[in-house]
Amino acid sequence: MKTLFLQAPSFDGFDGGAGSRYQAKREIKSFWYPTWLAQPAAMVPDSRVLDAPADEISVEDSLKIAEGYDLVIIHTSTPSFPTDAKFAELLKARKPNVLIGLVGAKVAVDPTGSLMASPAVDFVAREEFDYTCKEVAEGRPFESITGISYKLADGSAQHNPPRAMIENMDDLPFVAPIYKRDLKISNYFIGYLNYPYVSIYTGRGCRSKCTFCLWPQTVGGHRYRTRSAANVLAEAKWIKENMPEVKELMFDDDTFTDSSNMERVHEIARGLGAMGWTWSCNAKANVPYESLKIMKENGLRLLLVGYESGDDQILHNIKKGLRTDIARRFTEDCRKLGITIHGTFILGLPGETKETIEKTIQFAKEINPHTIQVSLAAPYPGTSLYKQAVENGWLKENEAVNLVNDKGVQLALIEYPHLSKQEIFHGVEKFYRAFYFRPSKIWEIVKEMLMSWDMMKRRLREGVEFFRFLRAHEA
Repeated sequence: MKTLFLQAPSFDGFDGGAGSRYQAKREIKSFWYPTWLAQPAAMVPDSRVLDAPADEISVEDSLKIAEGYDLVIIHTSTPSFPTDAKFAELLKARKPNVLIGLVGAKVAVDPTGSLMASPAVDFVAREEFDYTCKEVAEGRPFESITGISYKLADGSAQHNPPRAMIENMDDLPFVAPIYKRDLKISNYFIGYLNYPYVSIYTGRGCRSKCTFCLWPQTVGGHRYRTRSAANVLAEAKWIKENMPEVKELMFDDDTFTDSSNMERVHEIARGLGAMGWTWSCNAKANVPYESLKIMKENGLRLLLVGYESGDDQILHNIKKGLRTDIARRFTEDCRKLGITIHGTFILGLPGETKETIEKTIQFAKEINPHTIQVSLAAPYPGTSLYKQAVENGWLKENEAVNLVNDKGVQLALIEYPHLSKQEIFHGVEKFYRAFYFRPSKIWEIVKEMLMSWDMMKRRLREGVEFFRFLRAHEA
């Protein structure tokens, strides 16, 4: 079947197709690559990936494009689900015989609810859905395809047996050729990455047990299944030769630097260094100095690090597997080596108080990553955090559909007897102001701007968006 893999139109700046766990309109407009759609698209001949939010394609124009396909597979999430289902209904009204399926963590944890939410949805693909999408596109009977849920003639839901996890990750085709074929590389930008960039995965799953983290608990699992170093380097070489405009390569694995994986990381780093790549990756704040040194000497520029909190009890509560003293030492090691850090923090996690919010702000100022992102604890259905919040009365069941407002801005959903939603929500604005509105940090950013006209234009644009974000949090 002629197949369209679709990131449907949504809120302005809403990055619901991100591989990351943070699916909301960001403080500064940014877009991650729709890798989870590009991967199955690489397995379906003559398919197309359409990323409507990144391309700023309207609902009407997206419908006109989708009408030309027999099968439309939409990547959805808890926040974007209502608008995604509405798009499916609009498409079905125009082309009744089109087959529409949904993929993503939302449908993996709630296949029945997702399937029955709209008469326009024909099936949902649970678990890792790459081969599921391929088999549906081949026209195989639904009853023969593992990992899908679909509607029977009487309107009831049929759940086929689960699909096994992909073990040989090298069997998956490269996603970069799909990026080049279907996407506008210039539309993808992240505030802390060199522009233009490309992000890919070198593996799936994460051994960490963080209670809030969506993908390992829903789709990817807690076993880190990796591509071989040779396979990763072959794709990096393809990008270097076929997408010469790309200035930075980002590895978006949940934890690329997992301790079980360091020899492979060293091999990949040395291969990237030989190619002359500048690259970045996600990392836990416990990478040994010796490994950081090898990575830095071979082109590593930046680490995206989830610190989450400056309070050790909160880190224990969320099963982070990390202490603040280890994070401090790691951060100092990065500073000595000249590795830039973009640090992420979360407010409202179990154990949060007014005092721990202040403690985390002071911790962030002390370790002083170059840039930060502050999020609100997001209790996505399917996570341990969601279950814990419901059981303890911190969140009403099924209220997680309100993770964002009608503008795509993330909302505080969890609250405690001693700490209200409003206090947690406004803590984000307080955090950003305390971190960025310091003379030393302002001068650090000004120096960066003075070194490059491109950086000057970029930071000025981001500054306007950032102040708009702060005003929204003041409201």
